[in-house]
Amino acid sequence: MTRILEALARVVDPRTLPIAVTILLFCALFGFGSVMYTGFFSWQVLLDLLVDNAFLLIVAIGMTFVIVSGGIDLSVGSVVALTTIVEAVLSEHMHLSVWLIIPIVLLMGTVFGAVQGALIHFFKLQAFIVTLAGMFFARGLCFLITTQSITITDPTFQRISAFRLNIGIGSVSANVLIALAALAAAIYIAHFTRFGRNVYAVGGNPRSALLMGLPVAHTRIGVYALSGFCSALGGAVFTFYVLSGYGLQGQGMELDAIAATVIGGTLLTGGVGYVIGSLFGVGILGTIQTLITFDGTLSSWWTRIVIGALLCAFCLLQRLIERHAKSVGRPGGTGAVASSGRAHPQPESSASASDTQVLGRAPG
Repeated sequence: MTRILEALARVVDPRTLPIAVTILLFCALFGFGSVMYTGFFSWQVLLDLLVDNAFLLIVAIGMTFVIVSGGIDLSVGSVVALTTIVEAVLSEHMHLSVWLIIPIVLLMGTVFGAVQGALIHFFKLQAFIVTLAGMFFARGLCFLITTQSITITDPTFQRISAFRLNIGIGSVSANVLIALAALAAAIYIAHFTRFGRNVYAVGGNPRSALLMGLPVAHTRIGVYALSGFCSALGGAVFTFYVLSGYGLQGQGMELDAIAATVIGGTLLTGGVGYVIGSLFGVGILGTIQTLITFDGTLSSWWTRIVIGALLCAFCLLQRLIERHAKSVGRPGGTGAVASSGRAHPQPESSASASDTQVLGRAPG
């Protein structure tokens, strides 16, 4: 009984409540589709959520780190489009191997993100403005390279695109394997490395993180470099998905990534969030699209309407959670690492063992 009460206490904790709501919402949507539509409740439909949204999951992983650090990145969709163009040109016009093209585009995305992070930190510019400029820059560069859609006919690209791995009675593509590997690496980085703890600290309170001696500059630049890397990797996966490069691809993907991250339980104010939550956020977006497809009578624009409503609902939920946390006087508010830099720090001995294991709090 005590363990059940402890589990319930963790669920209603301000730091875990958003992701708990996200998981329940995903289960409710999938259960609704299973009841309403024949054939919806199947292993392959569940796997297809990953197959069709693997690239968005990778981009959302990078966005999660950025938002947790207290920033925003509006350039991810344009970097995805630029990646597809560069891959198509290098493959079809220069006839380079896919194993050489992939490192080139990943390095390009990483450098692009690192430059944005350096501008944001060293010149004290707003992340919104810098990444908006990056979005225009990358999108314009796509059309400077070519204004045409380039179809990729390279046999290696096509074999990777056609690859299927059987899992039970269903199958997944190579894109899903790449996305799951990226998710596992991101979870490790966020929860088991010093860089991950620094990201939560900077997002919780940058000034306190600086006073604590944390490398704020390196962390911010690293976060945007990681976002650029994930955008380029998402672009590579998207290229395998569509086997073409075009400057208009990825339009609005930055908004989908932000929506998936916020619906996944990451607070827009920074400092609190789970990488695994973005998986369920992407799953919710994919489930809504699948429900509309199974219905067959609804316009695809209903997807945007429902996503907008969910985004507003989760933002309101986050605000209510923050107010509740402040009203009950929790140390550190939402549980950011930087809470130890507040005016009235709690004695180290007063922190319970369970609190040190909650995401967003550094172990003693």
